[in-house]
Amino acid sequence: MTALRYACLLAKEFPLQALLRLRPELQRKPIAVLDGEPPFEQVCSLNRLAWTLGIAPEMTKLEMEMFPTAVILKRSPAEEAAAHAALLECAGSFSPRVEDQSSDGCFTCVIDIAGTEKLFGSPDALGENLLKRTKALGVRASIAISSNARAAMCLARGHSGAGIRVVPRGMESTALAPLPLTVLDLSLEHAETFSMWGITTLGELGNLEETELIARIGQPGEELRLLARGELPHLFTAVEPSFALEERMELDAPVELLDSLLFIAGVMLDQLIVRAQSRILALASITLHLDLEGGSTHARTVRPALPNIDRKLWLKLIHLDLQAHPPQAAILSLCLSAQPGSTSKVQLGLFSPQVPEPMRLDVTLARIHAIVGAGCAGQAVLKDTHRHDAFQMEPFVVPASAGGRKSPSQRLAVRQLRPPEPAMVTVRDRQPYSFVFREKRYTVERAYGPWTSAGDWWKPSLWSLEQWDVVAKGHDDANNECRLCCCLIRDLMQEGWQVEALYD
Repeated sequence: MTALRYACLLAKEFPLQALLRLRPELQRKPIAVLDGEPPFEQVCSLNRLAWTLGIAPEMTKLEMEMFPTAVILKRSPAEEAAAHAALLECAGSFSPRVEDQSSDGCFTCVIDIAGTEKLFGSPDALGENLLKRTKALGVRASIAISSNARAAMCLARGHSGAGIRVVPRGMESTALAPLPLTVLDLSLEHAETFSMWGITTLGELGNLEETELIARIGQPGEELRLLARGELPHLFTAVEPSFALEERMELDAPVELLDSLLFIAGVMLDQLIVRAQSRILALASITLHLDLEGGSTHARTVRPALPNIDRKLWLKLIHLDLQAHPPQAAILSLCLSAQPGSTSKVQLGLFSPQVPEPMRLDVTLARIHAIVGAGCAGQAVLKDTHRHDAFQMEPFVVPASAGGRKSPSQRLAVRQLRPPEPAMVTVRDRQPYSFVFREKRYTVERAYGPWTSAGDWWKPSLWSLEQWDVVAKGHDDANNECRLCCCLIRDLMQEGWQVEALYD
């Protein structure tokens, strides 16, 4: 059987870290996070610089006015939920068995890493990789690896700052001995009892006689003693981390300028790219959801031709889209959600010509959309109807797999006239005999048709057409013969003739 092995990932001051991961410009400033309803807000989380100034937990907002250099942020459950999901997703990339042990103000998860040596190497290598991933997400965390899940949690709580602690098998009791009792979830009654006994470390608690301890504080004494020695068994309850590329941010003040919004979106985009790269994926589309003043919302979706992780490209596409469709009020919060896609690979031969980058085409198309409007640029797609010249514009789509090239065939070139030009047609024996087109008279030599089509009988826009392909002979100004091959259309509803196309 595979020996048990657990890794605990713990992020302290999580309300603060969830806010700072999207605000890197505040990393070197004293910050305190307030929680509660006004005017009873209290400090729930703070960084080391704030501790140095003298700020303490549970300080009120009025007391915080004594520290003008400190930055005050409001707690954001939405940003905490997004950061919590990102960390669980990160832990799930190392093992499918992840248990969430988070509490209010602290993120904690335990990962079952038994049998992962062939994938990630030794526990030290796995811990280094896990710590690197969490730093990329903008979170400072401590990691402890042990053969006992509870021991790993206690070791991570007792670790000061960010780092890795790996305990060899059977050495849990020795590693836990110097840790203070604060790493345990002690009740107030038990904490007072141990304080009166002079018990301050886990080693002192683990050395107590089991029967004497149970006789004095009851059955919980046995559990606490085993926990202090790193021998308490744990029933692992795994969760299934969901993979959703989404980042949320509540703004400290309403934002009206597009440049300020793009600066914030750039930081969120960095997080989405890091999370996608960890799974060897790219971003296929990004949906920007804005909450505006007055309770309204504004949502836009940007979808390039190929999935990619080019930050500059995404910011440029978002910029052009918001310029064409700006929000109608100041922005209070924003959410970036992305759909993952496979990374695109292009392999050229040694003598293959250089092809333009698809990213440049995306930016060019976005500029064209901003000028001519949405729905006026893309690729023409025929509608499901027999009506002539009936098409609609759709975005360019690169097929997942392109089929083999077909040999080119010779075809007659057609120049479509938009709009069709009027013509005066003389009919003989129910077919065109002669017509006047562009102030020149032509005599029909050969006529093919008619091909009739009609549709939309259930709409006011009922149409009915009769098509003729003709070869006609005319004379130019020098009385030289000239030939014209064209497509004549007769509108049976309006009783009019038009030249729709010319054949070359």
